[in-house]
Amino acid sequence: MSNNIYTRGLDQCSANYAPLTPIDFLLRAASVYPDHLALVDGSNTGTWSEVAARCRRLASALRQRGLGKNDTVAIIAPNSRAIYEAHFGVPMSGAVLNTINTRLDADTIAFILAHGEARVLLVDAELSGLVQIALEKLEAGIRDQLLVVDIEVDGFSQSIGSCSYEALLMEGDPSEAFAAIDDEWDAISLNYTSGTTGNPKGVVYHHRGAYLNALSNIVGWEMPHEAVYLWTLPMFHCNGWCFPWTMAALAGTSICLRNINAQSIFQAIDEYKVTHFCGAPVIMNMVINANDDERREFDHQVNMMTAAAPPPAAVLESMEKAGFKVTHVYGLTETYGPAVICAWKPEWDALDSNAKAQMNSRQGVRYHVLQGLDVMDPETMQPVESNGDQMGETMFQGNIVMKGYLKNPEATEQAFAGGWFHSGDLGVIQSDRYLKLKDRSKDIIISGGENISSIEVEDCLYQHPQVAEAAVVAKPDDHWGETPCAFVGLKPDAKVSESEIIEFCRQNLAHFKCPKTVVFGALPKTSTGKIQKFMLRDRILNDEI
Repeated sequence: MSNNIYTRGLDQCSANYAPLTPIDFLLRAASVYPDHLALVDGSNTGTWSEVAARCRRLASALRQRGLGKNDTVAIIAPNSRAIYEAHFGVPMSGAVLNTINTRLDADTIAFILAHGEARVLLVDAELSGLVQIALEKLEAGIRDQLLVVDIEVDGFSQSIGSCSYEALLMEGDPSEAFAAIDDEWDAISLNYTSGTTGNPKGVVYHHRGAYLNALSNIVGWEMPHEAVYLWTLPMFHCNGWCFPWTMAALAGTSICLRNINAQSIFQAIDEYKVTHFCGAPVIMNMVINANDDERREFDHQVNMMTAAAPPPAAVLESMEKAGFKVTHVYGLTETYGPAVICAWKPEWDALDSNAKAQMNSRQGVRYHVLQGLDVMDPETMQPVESNGDQMGETMFQGNIVMKGYLKNPEATEQAFAGGWFHSGDLGVIQSDRYLKLKDRSKDIIISGGENISSIEVEDCLYQHPQVAEAAVVAKPDDHWGETPCAFVGLKPDAKVSESEIIEFCRQNLAHFKCPKTVVFGALPKTSTGKIQKFMLRDRILNDEI
């Protein structure tokens, strides 16, 4: 070890170092803003001091039940007080939080509970029937060792647990010291990927990454202390993009939405003066296609952060005209949610609305706490040129990349090959170094030897005035190999034919890129609003179109 002036007598100690953990955000909020409104969940409300006390009770109760470091506590619940509290109470006990997607089938829920080795399962009463079926699918030994706790909800009476959530909290002591975090690399949460091609993979986050991304949300979005955040994004999805911890860092106010629709969004904006909300483009479609009975007038700035599939420029333009300021981000479950942001530049303000939307439809640049973002050839690991044309795989490196996949070292090693996280998303780097995605590697359509970006075709479809939503996938073709097949959802009362859609595309795209087939109807989506293209491909393969 070197011995120089910067190593002698300058050791790390408790006075000058503490592991980073988002738990500290809750403690500060309760200390500095004890009486500020922290949470609204229907008739349940809480100040920061009250929320902190309940989280301490949860941590204490779990510890008294024998849970500690690296034990898994699962919860399946919509946006609500309980799932928000679990984001603090579970890691305060030393355990790892596993938030489960509420729209999964019973088989997948059973797999997650077994694979994640959950010791406690908190169940929202609305989901009790589904979870009961999942529990019956578990091996008897696993099921018998699992503590199931009912989160009671008005209007839902089914009970499947051995105690209620409120009773569990009463077992805890809010004055008990919580488990100290001695290593910021310790696991804080477990999130499962969608598993569209097999069993889902368990993505493990650490305290350091959760802390840093929570703060990066604030800096990137320029969020004030007075922020009122509407939970349209599910908290089970990438831990709500780390926003449960972000809102504690701000000591702002969270408004929980159990049922997400246009009317409830506008009502909350009006009643609570919501300033920020997140969601996939499907949420934007709800907003811009709301009818007069669903809308409410508002006269304050409302900011939306959107991700998932790149939002079509036409949709972004409509949001701006409706009075919403949209920030576009990009990330994956493996990057704690958002890790790339389309950082806005003042000189773009002078552009017309369509040009602004084109700028904002790009994914952008790395988050403040992400160390590396590039587009590379996955074989040579060499960056592509910044010309907006040469395509490669988008890769990440740094503090907000997952620890790895739970109990899956082979998948982890493959994902981290070459010292970068391989996203599987294809993109280009434009001349200003902004990332623009072109497609998932599996979604590129190869027609007659030409690569066709499904995203480019979808962007064109969204420009049609009668189209509400669109997805494009490959359809096998004897002559061309593959051709684009468009699945289109129309706006209410819209009437347009397949030939009219194809002709519109031919007027706006190179002809070889245009869909040869158009299928009308609602598009299947995940709980976070992502269109499930694998289901559309299955319809094609099964001759269901």
